[in-house]
Amino acid sequence: MPAGATAAAALATLLWQRLNPQAWPLPLAALPAGSALVGGAVRDGLLGRLPQQPDLDLVVPAGAIALCRTLARQLGGSPVVLDGERDIARLVLHGWTIDLAACEGGSLEADLGRRDFSINAIALPLQPQQGLLDPTDGLADLERRELRAICEANLLSDPLRLLRGLRLACELDFKLAPQTQAWIEQHRARLGGVASERVLAELEKLACAPAGAGGLLEAARSGLLEPWLAGTAPLEPPLSALGMARGEGLGLQAGELAWALPLARLACLADATALERLRSSRALQKQVQRLRQGWQLLAGRQPSALQEAERFGLHRSLEAELPALLLLLPPCEDNRALVRRWRDAGDPLLHPRPPRDGGQLQALLGLRPGPQLGALLEHLSQERAFGRLPAAVDRDADQDAVINSARLWLSRH
Repeated sequence: MPAGATAAAALATLLWQRLNPQAWPLPLAALPAGSALVGGAVRDGLLGRLPQQPDLDLVVPAGAIALCRTLARQLGGSPVVLDGERDIARLVLHGWTIDLAACEGGSLEADLGRRDFSINAIALPLQPQQGLLDPTDGLADLERRELRAICEANLLSDPLRLLRGLRLACELDFKLAPQTQAWIEQHRARLGGVASERVLAELEKLACAPAGAGGLLEAARSGLLEPWLAGTAPLEPPLSALGMARGEGLGLQAGELAWALPLARLACLADATALERLRSSRALQKQVQRLRQGWQLLAGRQPSALQEAERFGLHRSLEAELPALLLLLPPCEDNRALVRRWRDAGDPLLHPRPPRDGGQLQALLGLRPGPQLGALLEHLSQERAFGRLPAAVDRDADQDAVINSARLWLSRH
């Protein structure tokens, strides 16, 4: 990447082409003179990894919250105050997220100097024919593919940046500058003072990065996560094994891999207690608990090696998360076949269902709601899962088989 004023102007021209502001829901003319685009959209645009609808971070000279509310009224968006003291607001507009912040420090250069990493401190002034503003040499770091903190004080002004550095390095496939790495290790205990919800948000982003397994492992090894992971037993395989290649080897499609791999990584890193400390949702805690219980049940075996009742219980419990569990097991053809079966919503073992619902059984057998009915439905689901009852009840003979099986079970229980 070339340097100098001429090069910065050329890069600005290229960046405008990639940003395609004509597609933004916010006309540039609606912003005051002196406004600039900063942060991730500039960085990702220069790296050629800009999504079709990027989040836009804008610095305006002053009055960001008031401007956000005005724009929301004019353009039909929703304003959200993010930080009243620092004059930061978010405009949600036609599916776009646009953050507006008042310039800090008296100038745009001073504002950029307060940011976390040099590659996030590059600004694109919104007036045409202006080059990029790069007071901390972020362009050179982009060329070197190096993540460098602007200064130690900036990292400590928001200790979440210690973890964010690992996350960005993994997302971008950058190396951490040696001094930045040293600061992260030196001040790792500071992360414990950050709100748990913010830490979890970074961990979830890190788990989604292609190289996120290594980042999570480094975060745990460095002690950054000690306040939350204390007492958590890591699973085998180690996090380092949970790369993209493992999912591809299992035959997972891109959409499946996008949720199953991050979930498997989180389950490998943290148990339900750790996630509770991180203030995660109850749903995520339960997912991870089910995955860890399934992994412990298998204890080095494949699902096909389980006893029938154990296997049925495993698939019933982990019906939704099965691909994530299979990522935690050694790859083999049996597990690839399970993925293919899991995609079939009608598979009676991978998606257990009783051949008749409870209401029908009550009417046909004169049963009342209660534990006995629930146990009967469980029994019929298992019989169907292992082929002893028809998968679909669309003939009189099929219905008779289900009713006879139910009556036989009732006579024994």
